[in-house]
Amino acid sequence: MITIGIETPLTGEIRALIAELNAVLHALTPPEHCYHLTAEQMAEPSTTVFIAREDGVVVACGALKRHGEVGEVKRMYTRPAWQGRGIGGRIVAEIEKVARGERVRRLVLETGDRHPAAWRMYQRAGFRRCAPVLDYPDTGWSVFYEKPLLEVVAA
Repeated sequence: MITIGIETPLTGEIRALIAELNAVLHALTPPEHCYHLTAEQMAEPSTTVFIAREDGVVVACGALKRHGEVGEVKRMYTRPAWQGRGIGGRIVAEIEKVARGERVRRLVLETGDRHPAAWRMYQRAGFRRCAPVLDYPDTGWSVFYEKPLLEVVAA
């Protein structure tokens, strides 16, 4: 059974998962176009880390980084043996649930230009492609998505 909870990224097993994620991303994208958060950055108060486990084993992660009224989905990764089981989608749903509870108006994300499985997952979760978000450069190595969570009400 897969469980998803909020955990610190500063443990050895989560650091190992983050190292796996970084290796996968560096195999697909030049390092200068990878916009990673370190485990220490992920542990900052502005970020919440979600960890999926199966029988106690860490199998996937994702994070919500707050930028005022905008939430950013970061560090999404599912270990290969667990891919295709909807775990990433479940983590995104948990991120969205927390963001909605905090009245975040919009979720955004940057992902690589060579990650079609990630694109499908985000699209299934209701995200739509958009122009560059936050302060990410438009280099051609990135694809951007957004999902409105709260409608802006005119005063």
